[in-house]
Amino acid sequence: MIKKLENRKWKVLDSQRLLNKGTWMNLRQERVQLPSGAIVPEWFILDFPDWVNVIAITKDGHFVMEDQYRHAIGETHYELVAGVVDPGESPLEAAKRELSEETGYGGGQWEQFMVLSPNPTNHTNRSYTFLATGVERLSDQHLEESEDINVDIFTREEVVQLLQNGEFIQALHAAPLWKYFATHPE
Repeated sequence: MIKKLENRKWKVLDSQRLLNKGTWMNLRQERVQLPSGAIVPEWFILDFPDWVNVIAITKDGHFVMEDQYRHAIGETHYELVAGVVDPGESPLEAAKRELSEETGYGGGQWEQFMVLSPNPTNHTNRSYTFLATGVERLSDQHLEESEDINVDIFTREEVVQLLQNGEFIQALHAAPLWKYFATHPE
């Protein structure tokens, strides 16, 4: 039997904001005390807004994906539709907005599929993945100035092959896709 975990919360002795970029990203440094009594003088925490991902499947069973260049690693890869939850917006509203803006697809049936912590060591946010089935093309893309996104439509077999070949390197996208194929065998 799997035991219920005890939450062994650390005590914050001091907290100082080092970088304040509004709702996009903030950095703080904390001095913390562990339940053992040990004191860690510098623990850095990144405050990000929550993120969303969408596994979007069309009425005829094709997967709506995208490819885009990611400047931090200097590479272009396949990804799920993804984005940030804006202030006052629910994760579901953000997921529907991102799918529409980035691909022009929408409609269908939506369900929350998975919630992950991007990096629980030092990130405060969650990443919500939604499964949208029966989506269809409703409009053109409506990209932000900083976005350069191509829409890709793949069969189930092609997505599995891309996963197996390591073409989805974004961990917060690969994990929900692996879970999807593990829980939706055909």
